[in-house]
Amino acid sequence: MTAQLIDGTAIAQKVRNEVKEKVAKRIAEGKSQPGLATVLVGNRIDSATYVSMKQKACAELGMTSFHHPLPANVTQEELEKLIKELNADPKVNGILVQLPLPSHLDEERVLSLISIEKDVDGFSPINLGRLAQKGREPLFVPCTPYGCIYLLKEAGVTIKGANAVVLGRSNIVGMPAALLLIKEDATVTVVHSRTKDIPAVLRDADIIIAAIGRAQMVRGDWIKPGAAVIDVGINGVPALDAHGNPVINEKTGKPKQKLVGDVNFEEAKEVAGFITPVPGGVGPMTIAMLMANTLRAAEIQDT
Repeated sequence: MTAQLIDGTAIAQKVRNEVKEKVAKRIAEGKSQPGLATVLVGNRIDSATYVSMKQKACAELGMTSFHHPLPANVTQEELEKLIKELNADPKVNGILVQLPLPSHLDEERVLSLISIEKDVDGFSPINLGRLAQKGREPLFVPCTPYGCIYLLKEAGVTIKGANAVVLGRSNIVGMPAALLLIKEDATVTVVHSRTKDIPAVLRDADIIIAAIGRAQMVRGDWIKPGAAVIDVGINGVPALDAHGNPVINEKTGKPKQKLVGDVNFEEAKEVAGFITPVPGGVGPMTIAMLMANTLRAAEIQDT
């Protein structure tokens, strides 16, 4: 293996430890306990799992969590009323509305209602707008892109002056990641489904952030030798045995699944200079950065 493995699990734990220490110090000084409100609409299993992980992290780091489950058929008016109540609650420092929302709800309207001082997910149009403007700073940036940049810096990757390519242009990862790289003085290209000759674009990249949602799309020969590869993708694919046959789950009789990223790890690790694994790369960073943002929100609201 040529590439240096960027251990997201270890780096995320370091961030969490720092947050825990600061929270304990804060409480010892008689200041309020940071509080995160989570809003979950409907009963999507993946969304419920993510929210549960965030609540658990709060408990581990000495923070308070306030969970607000809502039925899938909640009205726009009812959801907006809850957001306004959370904005006004001094015990709530951060508000996280778990996405995606059911299609009948106006997601942009909901996100725009969250106070920018409590927008710990960094999805407020105001915070994202500030991220896009030269000379302006958002109060918070989205947690996954924030984690990507943090991993690059912890690994010692030089971002300033680098050619960086972001695969994907979603509001949650791709576009904020591109904007953060620009703020770090990288020269940035955003690749998407209409990009011509994607492999050629990637071969010129010193830094690749892959967030396109296609399993193992990025091949080893697409990568410039020595490049830093941050793989945001989480995709389920059939697990195969040594002969290339599907591994069957004995209990269910169905093929077992394994998690892979948007990058073909086995090929890429022989070419790249730095690479994140899946799982254990970007994933743990998302919640760690959310905890850091929630602490920062409490500090902002102290003043």
